[in-house]
Amino acid sequence: MFKKKQHIHAGQNQLSSNGRAFVLPLALLLIVSLPLALLSPQPVRGAMKTEVSPPALKTHAQASSLIDVASGRIIYAAEGDRELRIASLTKIMTAIVAIEHGRLQDQVKVSPTAYAKEGSSLFLRMGEQMTLENMLYGLMLRSGNDAASAIAEHVGGTEEGFVHLMNEKAVQLGLSHTHFANPHGLDTEGHYSSANDMARLTAYALHNPTFAHIVKTELKKAPNPNDPWDYSWRNKNKMLRLYEGADGVKTGYTKKAFRCLVSSATRDGRQLAAVTLNDGDDWNDHAHMLDYGFQYYPLIPITDKQQPIKGYPLLTGASFAYPLNDGEKSQLHKRLVLYKKSRSAGRSDVSFGLRGRVEFLLEGKLIGSVPVYAKGSKLPTPRTIQPGQEVPTDQAPVSSTQQRSWTSGWSVIIRNLFGV
Repeated sequence: MFKKKQHIHAGQNQLSSNGRAFVLPLALLLIVSLPLALLSPQPVRGAMKTEVSPPALKTHAQASSLIDVASGRIIYAAEGDRELRIASLTKIMTAIVAIEHGRLQDQVKVSPTAYAKEGSSLFLRMGEQMTLENMLYGLMLRSGNDAASAIAEHVGGTEEGFVHLMNEKAVQLGLSHTHFANPHGLDTEGHYSSANDMARLTAYALHNPTFAHIVKTELKKAPNPNDPWDYSWRNKNKMLRLYEGADGVKTGYTKKAFRCLVSSATRDGRQLAAVTLNDGDDWNDHAHMLDYGFQYYPLIPITDKQQPIKGYPLLTGASFAYPLNDGEKSQLHKRLVLYKKSRSAGRSDVSFGLRGRVEFLLEGKLIGSVPVYAKGSKLPTPRTIQPGQEVPTDQAPVSSTQQRSWTSGWSVIIRNLFGV
């Protein structure tokens, strides 16, 4: 609710397509399925003797979804894959595409087609110039449709070119119930998404430090070349002021889409994002959804870094945690996948002690994995974002060079979050 802000050797060897991606030089892949008890310490820490499923959650929305940002797990959905109008939630994709393809300090010029765009506006003048970074603040805080068109034309060459980038990104992220026809979200045929797709998109975008910093900003001032005073933009997202730990993301409304909202909140280093489409009581519903996620789907530590594997001279190379409700903990299983080294005389070990991985499965579905190393190996710092690992959202927007470097590593993170 709303709160005051405060603070398997016995079997046959099996080769899988997933395994082949991990084949190392001079090594063969061997999948070894082991009982859960062989990985110490004992099963899921934090499990209770009595497992109880969470109560039913209801909203006033036509469609809704709740996602754990780090793991990408959708922990609640109602009509989650239904294709609906999304109004200005569109601008979440507009912003992340512009951040990834543009340069924040570039000057963006307002063209005749961007000027006086209908709907919500920053009231930018024709020919006015502003940095891409500042225009992104206006886009996300005040939902400026003129900013959306100006950004699209600057980054994509034309608005149509930018929309192509938006749909290309949707395909990359596996958003199969999404198609964009414009960068602002005004009602038009062929422009739609679903609550689940918007949740996945938001989880992706929130890992970008520039995006995360923008959407949690309550008030932004920007230079105004037309008047002696600065632009002053207060965020339309009331969740930032009403809900403890709120840190995003975007409001939306059109006469056909009705009220749409994406919100996010972080507590104890764990972030959730909620989505509602066509919801007349969205502020209260989002408070209930976020409370539900934090209360009934806590982040459960599954394994620690350097945890020994019973019966093997191996250690885990990273920690792993995952959001689980009490009724799911008994459904979690672990599987050891080993790389069988080839016996090539005189060859040095080029694996640096890497011997395989431990996979974690919930009701038979792979939800994550950690590498395992021979004891005595120097364990590297994990390169992928693990559930429970804090995301650096408190830093200021990064430079364009840093941004392009950040973008280049996202193929790994996409697979980790969405399995695409």
